[in-house]
Amino acid sequence: MRKEKGFTLVEILIAVSILALISVMAFRGLSSVIETRMHVSEETRKWHDISLFFSRFGEDLSGLIHRPATDQSGLVLPEFEGKTDYSGPLDANILFTRMGDEDRNDERVGYRLNQGKIEALLWAHVDQAPGTKPDIYPLLSHVRSFELRYLAINNTWVPFWPLPGQIRPKAVQASVTLESGEKIVRTFSLL
Repeated sequence: MRKEKGFTLVEILIAVSILALISVMAFRGLSSVIETRMHVSEETRKWHDISLFFSRFGEDLSGLIHRPATDQSGLVLPEFEGKTDYSGPLDANILFTRMGDEDRNDERVGYRLNQGKIEALLWAHVDQAPGTKPDIYPLLSHVRSFELRYLAINNTWVPFWPLPGQIRPKAVQASVTLESGEKIVRTFSLL
């Protein structure tokens, strides 16, 4: 009897099973790499946005000038004002007058937490005409809390500003707590 050359059914089934097992392991490994890459990308983006926010906040504070503002009703506002809460769409947790540059005038700047986002409010002019509205820029998303404290002349931290007889604080401390639980605290000197 002549022996036929080739593979038996059992040998073919074993080869297919091994190939299927290797394919499943490769898919799981690739899937894990893709998930890790997406997570790292999201974290990088989050910390980049936080860095940009604090950079802009610090830059605005470094341009602080001694110039009170006038609101839409003609009421004179302090050059620097800090509150634990704000009262409406044209208000913010912190408001101050910032020096302009050669391309723009001095400006009124504000920051607030609104529906999980820290927003910058920017008035093109320090003294506001009736009906003037600020430009509003969302700077940081997924924020649970935005707390500000102000360093008084006697080196105590207070939650609001101005204090009697003090025009501006010695420093501002900004504390941002993200929805994911991280808390970032930065202190900015105004001296």
